[in-house]
This record gives sequence, structure tokens and C-alpha cells, in this order.
Amino acid sequence: MNVERSVLVAFLGNYLINTVIAALVALVPVTAGATGIFTPQYMVFVGLAALLVAVLTWWYMKGAPRGLTGGLIFGVIGFVVAIATAFVTGIAGVLAQTGSFSAVIGVLPNFVPFIWNVTTLFLLGYWVLPAALMGWLMRPKAMPMPASSTL
Repeated sequence: MNVERSVLVAFLGNYLINTVIAALVALVPVTAGATGIFTPQYMVFVGLAALLVAVLTWWYMKGAPRGLTGGLIFGVIGFVVAIATAFVTGIAGVLAQTGSFSAVIGVLPNFVPFIWNVTTLFLLGYWVLPAALMGWLMRPKAMPMPASSTL
């Protein structure tokens, strides 16, 4: 398994999810009275993100070991890359806005509640489930046993 390639593909996927898919979802009309995370916009976002992860998994697995385990590993790597990117982006944003390392230290405890949120489960779901499914679908098929002939 090429871990470097999986990290790069996952980083590309995280970028596309957070920019392109988020921009497409912004075109979905706002539903009156819809509250919480089960809004049409969020469900479209999760669906499109899962579709993109499936396509990226297919692309990644063309040159990698195929199977359920390979898909699971790619999905977990994608999830970890998304969390790490959010962490680094948050730290860099605070540092860029304040110019103070003490302000960065002050916001570090806020990252745990960010992780401990139901949306993190959706993030885990749209990275791991489609990747595992694509890995399972792309697994090598067993070669049929040749028919023996007796003469």
C-alpha cells in the first residue's frame, strides 16, 4: 500500500469536498423550518461527498492493493487527513488573525468539542463507508477452477 499516495489523494478529496461540493450545495434551496443537521442541504452535501470519496477510492485503488481492507485503510486515512487539516487550518487561522501564540494556546482546548460532535460521525461515515464499499467491489475475483478431463 502506498501511504504517501493515499494521503495525497485524501488531501485532494478533502479540498474538493470543502470547496467544490460545499459550493454546489450552496445552490440547493433553503427549506423553511428545517433545523439541525438533517436539512436537505446537509444531506446533499453528505451524499455528494460520499460519491466523491467513492470515485477517489476507485482512482486510488487502480494502482493499489484492492479489497475491503485496502478500502478501509484508505477511508481511515482520508478521515485522519480531514481532521488534521481542520486542526492545522484552525491553528493557522487563529495565528494569522491574532499574530499571537498565546491566542493559539487559548483555542487549543476548543478542538476537543469540535471533534466530539455528531458531524464528525458523518465525516467518518462519508470517508470510510464508500471507500470500504469500493474496496469490496474492486476486490480481485477468484479464478474459476479449470474443469479436469480424464482420458
